[in-house]
Amino acid sequence: MTLRIDIAGLPPDRVRFAVSPLAELTSMLHALAATEHHPGLAAWVAGVRAALPPELTERLQEAEFLWRSSRADFLLPARPAPTLAEELDDVDRIADEAYVTSALVTTCGSNRVTFAGRSPLADPRARERALDLAQARGAVQEAFAERLLADPAGVRARVRQTLEWSAAAFFDAAWPGVVPQLTADTRQKADLRERQGVGSALAAVSAMVRLEPEGNAIVLDKLQDNATSAGEAGVTFLPSVYGHPHLVAVHSAGWRPVVQYPIAHPSAAQAVSLETMQARLEALAHPVRLRLVRTLARGAHTTGELAQAWDLTPPEVSRHLTVLRKAGLLTAERRGRYVHYRLDLQATTALGSDLVAAVLR
Repeated sequence: MTLRIDIAGLPPDRVRFAVSPLAELTSMLHALAATEHHPGLAAWVAGVRAALPPELTERLQEAEFLWRSSRADFLLPARPAPTLAEELDDVDRIADEAYVTSALVTTCGSNRVTFAGRSPLADPRARERALDLAQARGAVQEAFAERLLADPAGVRARVRQTLEWSAAAFFDAAWPGVVPQLTADTRQKADLRERQGVGSALAAVSAMVRLEPEGNAIVLDKLQDNATSAGEAGVTFLPSVYGHPHLVAVHSAGWRPVVQYPIAHPSAAQAVSLETMQARLEALAHPVRLRLVRTLARGAHTTGELAQAWDLTPPEVSRHLTVLRKAGLLTAERRGRYVHYRLDLQATTALGSDLVAAVLR
């Protein structure tokens, strides 16, 4: 499952790394709306929620689907400005059609929502489809979609006011401490791009981002298989402090692709791709390999020792160990003529505490 961004023929400097106040505010809003995604921010979330004025709390609940599960395209600027006010001014300049369609995509709960080229503002069938989809998501979404389609200018002004109130309530205090980290990260990525190429810069962004071997596309590990093109405008990468662990991408037709990525922290575990996670789960699903893992969790063993312990042939054990090693679940150490294998507890623990408890039981 990937998002593929075509960059064939694109000059390297059009793979841009930039800082966006609006994108970081949106990450904060997401953390407030989906606290379970961000256990490391629990104390911050609790403090902010306790201090929020009741009216702002209601406003955030009213529009949280613009940033909760996915992000409305206009909240991740392709051309970031130095200040939040300037970026909000840029949002105000977006045509109603583009703004409304973007807002409806998140309101309806899927970036696969389309209106077959028809305008929900002008076409009754597209409008009815939008309202039906929003209704299926819930009463709040339905009410928001109805207001948006009836009075786009009024809703846009209200959303902007909500963002400005959020800035005054918590963003403005946090931003001065965040912007140096974001700026340093963009400089590092841009330097890597200039010295070692786009591939190295993308590898430093995340394990879930890579450049195809031919250099013609950027591939992101995302939930849905999809494709888009950077065109001549390029693609923008925005670092985030509050967005960890999410890799967010917006790529709707008519919008320049934008990717928001969490900046690396020294104490943070290295992210692994969905492909690696699948390989690890499949490796552990086999009953023989699970037995071997339980043995290796208790200490290092050779192939022969494992074969004897479980009444298997050495070649059979070797085949299973190869699967576990390719999944990154084992370490190996040569001692003379023998290779001793051991379970990588750090990699296994990352899969879940229940698994570790079962393995060590």
